[in-house]
Amino acid sequence: MQSPQPPGDVGPRPTIDSEITWLLHRAAQRMRAATGDTAEKHGLTLREYIVLSALHKSPGLTQGELGKTLGLDKTTLMSQLDRLERNGFVVRHNDPRDRRLRIPVITTDGEALRSKVAAACDTVEASALTGLDPDEIQNLRRLLVAVIGDVDDRGSCL
Repeated sequence: MQSPQPPGDVGPRPTIDSEITWLLHRAAQRMRAATGDTAEKHGLTLREYIVLSALHKSPGLTQGELGKTLGLDKTTLMSQLDRLERNGFVVRHNDPRDRRLRIPVITTDGEALRSKVAAACDTVEASALTGLDPDEIQNLRRLLVAVIGDVDDRGSCL
């Protein structure tokens, strides 16, 4: 017979022997909750912050390319861009190569907000990783990039 779980305990905790998918999922949940709360304190959803970050890191993407990069379907991405544009954080220009395509561009106000949220998220991430030394954090980054690979993933956890 299993002993009852303590109040507030939501189930078994991951261990070193847990499936990698579960470990990655739980790690993503923890980081998403922490950075999502941080973004919301600045008036953005986590998804909006991620869209702004993608525009900052990869300027010049069309809306379609941005959606593929983030694993967001067209409807979801458009609603995010519409809200960011209404709030003055993004403008959309016609693509000079094909005027049927639109290129979202982060505005000065959008970049200022993104930068502020990024700094706050860096602090939250550092707090979540306090048990790791800088070399371990770099190794974790390298491992995650290796796991992600060069695959076009249509799924989204955002």
